[in-house]
Amino acid sequence: MTEVSIQSAPFDVAQEIARLGRDLQGRAGAVVTFTGLCRDEGGRLAGLELEHYPGMAEAEIGRVVATARTRWPLQGVRVIHRHGLVAPGDGIVLVITASGHRVAAFEGASFLMDYLKTQAPFWKREHLTDGTIGGWVEATEADDAAAARWA
Repeated sequence: MTEVSIQSAPFDVAQEIARLGRDLQGRAGAVVTFTGLCRDEGGRLAGLELEHYPGMAEAEIGRVVATARTRWPLQGVRVIHRHGLVAPGDGIVLVITASGHRVAAFEGASFLMDYLKTQAPFWKREHLTDGTIGGWVEATEADDAAAARWA
């Protein structure tokens, strides 16, 4: 099972894990989840605005999920990425991977998150607590270095 969603609505992590578990019907031995949250950046950030190209973003993430599934024996993958304005503390991204064993589930999830953080077709702009709109957010050198290990 593979499912990719891009949505403005918040997601329920427990509900998504349970849904994947029902779909796999006991076949997986390991499920790994990662939830990326919006930070307040020391109180200066009121929210993070995320933009994407509908259709293109889903297809590109689907392509990378397919790559992950060729590298690791993943029995299930669920990726949800939010768009629109996300408040500090709210979830931005959810990655769930399931496999027969933990190593594949952990590595698959890490690979997907490194891609989402550095290459996925999303643009992020800060909305500041003083009411102004800040700049566009780029991936950091540390993010790029983490992604490079999969090359």
